[in-house]
Amino acid sequence: MASVKIDVPQPEGRQRHHARARDGGKGYPPDFFDCIVIDECHRGGAKDESEWRAILEYFAPAVQIGLTATPKRKGNVDTYAYFGEPVYTYSLKEGINDGYLTPFKVRQIGTTIDDYVFTPDDQVIEGEVEDGKRYTEGDFNRTIEIRQREEFRVRTFMSMIDQREKTLVFCATQEHAGIVRDLINQVKTSTNPNYCVRVTAQDGAIGDQWLRTFQDNDKTIPTILTTSQKLSTGVDARNVRNIVLMRPVNSMIEFKQIIGRGTRLFDGKAYFTILDFVKAYEHFNDPEWDGEPMEPDPPKPPRPEGPPGEPGDPSEPPGEPDPPKQKLVIKLADGKERTFQHISATTFWSEDGKPVSAQQFIEALFGKLPELFKDEDELRQIWSQPDTRRKLIEGLAERGFAGEQLEAIRSATDAQESDLFDVLAYIAFLRTPLKRAERAGERRDAILAHYQPRQREFLDFVLAQYVLVGESELDSDKLPELLQLKYGSPGDAVRELGSVAEIRSTFHGFQRGLYLGDGAN
Repeated sequence: MASVKIDVPQPEGRQRHHARARDGGKGYPPDFFDCIVIDECHRGGAKDESEWRAILEYFAPAVQIGLTATPKRKGNVDTYAYFGEPVYTYSLKEGINDGYLTPFKVRQIGTTIDDYVFTPDDQVIEGEVEDGKRYTEGDFNRTIEIRQREEFRVRTFMSMIDQREKTLVFCATQEHAGIVRDLINQVKTSTNPNYCVRVTAQDGAIGDQWLRTFQDNDKTIPTILTTSQKLSTGVDARNVRNIVLMRPVNSMIEFKQIIGRGTRLFDGKAYFTILDFVKAYEHFNDPEWDGEPMEPDPPKPPRPEGPPGEPGDPSEPPGEPDPPKQKLVIKLADGKERTFQHISATTFWSEDGKPVSAQQFIEALFGKLPELFKDEDELRQIWSQPDTRRKLIEGLAERGFAGEQLEAIRSATDAQESDLFDVLAYIAFLRTPLKRAERAGERRDAILAHYQPRQREFLDFVLAQYVLVGESELDSDKLPELLQLKYGSPGDAVRELGSVAEIRSTFHGFQRGLYLGDGAN
């Protein structure tokens, strides 16, 4: 086999390569290389005025292959003019289907403070307010700042994520990224002061170090990075589980780049979540999302030079620039932040950017759930009795849906606080899940009405454990542990509640009222 030499110009050696190209390629004849691969070729490599263009032209005899993840657009039309039409394309859809990229779900979040109109009870800290102006998403943290708004958004998304998971937060500006970092560190459950850090151009070497540490999958701190533009490209952090959008994403190119931060594969990472405050999910409706890119406008010829003194001529002294407009800083009237509310909806998306059902999303991730019940009524009957519920769970495990997989499904459907019954009913029958606290609260009075005071006290205790821990507290095997925890010994439990058979009947019987239909006893 013939030997092949590969020469990869590194950053510290690029100036030498530039010089060789400019001085006729001393040290390298034009036909020295058989093939040259230009990665990230949209970054100016083929522009007429770029230094790399001189190198490419000097080595014209070689086959030149340009690689880019950036579709056609005005900003890189020169790349396509130089390299020609793509000879091979590989889409995000294909990457997910082939198992090279991670699928995702979107949590759309709307709040009552998404827009703002000034009212006289609010206080202007800095700047001038425009009476009657409605400030919208694109204005916030650029022309107007309301700290209470950012605090509410941070509390909202921090309550939705697993705070142990690595997360990227995209902010409007570098200053905004610093504000969000501080707010996250104020509400976090972690005690580490470096739980959340900012990584922007302003952070220089220390920011780059934090980024390298974040990318190390063996390290858990920092857990969250805030940024504005810097991390939208070129970041290979494979274990990113959440991407939070707190600023508009106006271009499809940038949207794809940001989504790409979460698509890296990692062991145990079945999907990632986009938490979207800014309606960026609407980009999925654009044909460019995963279709053929739009043809860009051809490059415009350079402007002819006019006679001296014409507008735009370098000899004309520049006028005084307009002074920068001071940002408007508002403090809301006391108590207003307590009226803030949010609504959220989790949507599931296929690899080609089309909305799909929870069932389709789960099947794509974990496979099809086995058909162990024919309808919702049968599922309720099975789930309302500890013995048949256990057999169903064992049947799921035998078919590949064991505890770890079921917990992953619970997390994927944002139902960590729900009973597994509700998760299965949601996937199979599109029934909106109840949280365990909601289920216990709605059924409590009807259940307890059938029991004596001492039995009610015990069942109240069991319901509290169910809400706190989950449906596993209702297993038959859990009964001795619950009695020990509540009464201290089996003998004390018998004195309070009656015989062992009566206790078991009470423990099994109340569960029918917990599951058998709305308002069932």
